[in-house]
Amino acid sequence: MTDRRLVDRVAIVTGGGRGLGRAMVLGLARAGARVVATAARERDEVESVAREAAGGRVRPLLADVTNPRDCERLVEIARAELGGVDILVNNAGRGMKYVSERFLDQPLPFWETDLDTWRLIIDTNVNGPFHMARAVVPLMLDQRWGRIVNVSMNHATMRRRGFSPYGPSKAALESETIIWAQDLEGTGITVNALLPGGPTDTGMIPAGVSAGIRGHLLAPDVIVPPLLWLASSASDGVTGKRFDASRWQAGGDADTNAANAVDPAGWT
Repeated sequence: MTDRRLVDRVAIVTGGGRGLGRAMVLGLARAGARVVATAARERDEVESVAREAAGGRVRPLLADVTNPRDCERLVEIARAELGGVDILVNNAGRGMKYVSERFLDQPLPFWETDLDTWRLIIDTNVNGPFHMARAVVPLMLDQRWGRIVNVSMNHATMRRRGFSPYGPSKAALESETIIWAQDLEGTGITVNALLPGGPTDTGMIPAGVSAGIRGHLLAPDVIVPPLLWLASSASDGVTGKRFDASRWQAGGDADTNAANAVDPAGWT
């Protein structure tokens, strides 16, 4: 459904080819935004999302968020082709399946984690959002308006046994969120964290998970309604918050839903 507050806004969604990223790209495009959807390597995935969105509202691009030059190039393309960037969704991430396919039932001690895998996850989940935000904020400052949404996860998962380095990487992202929100206070740019609110049926879950477990996973599109509110002018002045998408009630008033979705635990 088109949202007049999002019509022709320009959004970048990193990791937009699958899972939560795909759902957010399609949700923004259907609301009227023009979306740059990125993938680090899988061009066919973001091109497929662009075809599904139809209407030419999605521009698929390859860009690796761990490479600062890729991030700068991505923002420059958005500026040159679409006129700027209004919304940045830092969704690209590497999960625990890179550490071990058995991470759900056989936790791997942190000292046994492969060093290259540790660096890959930290570089993608912590440095990647920094590279993207650093590249896009100057444009947002010039226009005195912008939205940065960092995709996070439950605090319990950050503390779960065997969840290094994924848990620590998302804890760092949440620290980035609250610090950046303070740095950008009064500029018209808001920075918030958004999480699905539970295990979600995405590529982060190993293929071998039983049908019984998979049946209890959240659908990726659970994240779309709060994202659309956060990305629009309806959320003007709301910054440094943490939103749980699973608390958003379908068909409810958006502002009431937003108030209910703010994580009461805050940043503690």
